[in-house]
Amino acid sequence: MAVNWKPVGLLLVGALFVQAMVLHLMGQPAICACGSVRLWAGTVLGPENSQQITDWYTPSHVIHGLLFYALGWLLLRGRSPLLALALALGIEIGWELVENSPLVIERYREQALAEGYSGDSILNSLCDTTAMLIGYWLAFRLPVRASVALALVAELFTAVMIRDNLTLNVVQLLVPSKAISAWQAEGGLYGAPTVE
Repeated sequence: MAVNWKPVGLLLVGALFVQAMVLHLMGQPAICACGSVRLWAGTVLGPENSQQITDWYTPSHVIHGLLFYALGWLLLRGRSPLLALALALGIEIGWELVENSPLVIERYREQALAEGYSGDSILNSLCDTTAMLIGYWLAFRLPVRASVALALVAELFTAVMIRDNLTLNVVQLLVPSKAISAWQAEGGLYGAPTVE
């Protein structure tokens, strides 16, 4: 099936523009307060985490894309690829906006591992959405088994490296566990994590 790229491009540009504008209106900074833009912020508890282009939580956004592709496939059964992509974008951008709301930022701060968390920079948030799009594209291109394997490897890798991942992040946000918090506080290779 041939893809008409014009509506896809318009959807992506429009959605990212709206995301950036809403985050700006919410008071999120455009870039890191440090004044520089870096490809990678590898210190999980550092002030540049969730502020730069990528960080330890980028793989979780790739997993979002894998999951949202599967959701679109289940709900729409291939009837409208553009609608499926719009659904994925809507969920991801919705999460990025909710994640950067004062209520959720405060909820994260209740965890000892996220003290001082102030949300994402607009740059980081847009790059998180781009990572989701990469995961979505990978799910479109890869066999199902490869997509599942990629998600599992990403989850295991970040759990080993920083004692956090998408699964643990969701659990700690919805039903915080003292046992998980204690394990995370012991620190991984790169220190105990904050949020994405």
